[in-house]
Amino acid sequence: MVDSPNQSKNRVGIEITATALIGVVISENDAILSTISVAVPDEESTLPQLIGLVGQFKNEFAGFDRIGIAVPGLVDRATGRVALSANIPKHTEVDLVRSIKAAINMDVVIENDANAAAYGEYCCGAGRGSQNLFYATLGEGVGGAFIFGGKIWRGASGFAGEFGHVPINSEGTRLEDVASAANIIRRTRSRFHQDSTSSLGKLNEKEIRLEDIIMAASGEDGFAEMMLERTGIYVGTAVASVINLLNIEKIVVGGEIMQAKHLVLDAIVERAEELSFEPSFASTSIVAGELGADAAAVGAAFISGQPVD
Repeated sequence: MVDSPNQSKNRVGIEITATALIGVVISENDAILSTISVAVPDEESTLPQLIGLVGQFKNEFAGFDRIGIAVPGLVDRATGRVALSANIPKHTEVDLVRSIKAAINMDVVIENDANAAAYGEYCCGAGRGSQNLFYATLGEGVGGAFIFGGKIWRGASGFAGEFGHVPINSEGTRLEDVASAANIIRRTRSRFHQDSTSSLGKLNEKEIRLEDIIMAASGEDGFAEMMLERTGIYVGTAVASVINLLNIEKIVVGGEIMQAKHLVLDAIVERAEELSFEPSFASTSIVAGELGADAAAVGAAFISGQPVD
């Protein structure tokens, strides 16, 4: 049974992406009461639209006095500011927490989007019941996050989990160089004219999207399947390093590419098994995320209800 929206311990989380705000409200009993996605046309619109979204939640749901914000980029825990953001570079030029707090008169907790998504999956997604997990997200970028003993592990200065920077070959190619959305598209374009039977050939090469590749693969397009399976092999290579180093209990894979479901996941698991220490692989579960595009916002909501560390 879903809680009444008037109960006293609702939690709100919002993920800021380059193109949208994704917001959720979670009840005292961890039920998701509301989810919403609002398109953001440009960076200058982000703060006004975020304020409007919080106001909407205030009108509809009572009982929250702090919000969690998930952002793409590295968050400096000492300053509470974004230290580096490839997707929204302007975030490094402003104090998001102070700006948002001043605008809505409410406490704000900011967190890296991969950390937030990992915590969301841990609390009420594919990571339920585990104490130690690694979360990998494959979308606009490639990110990662660790949960140890039920808590986000951020490393010495808050920058742990940069999965996209893991090298996957002796030339120093990083995982993000081949497994981010833009680079999957780049690799697909480089072979675009080598398979005349692919349904992708009907599209304008310059306008092809990851969504198109996934859709073609779901229709058993052999070329599209091959490109996504190869992506899974690259990811599995990096996942094996995590397994060998940490003997992690569970690995959850999320992000846009997981719309391809087992086509990618099976390749990840197969490659990870090839390269992992056998006893460590046997004790690791590799699964797809359950929260989809809402994972980071859900995690941000749960984080907003935690004591500030």
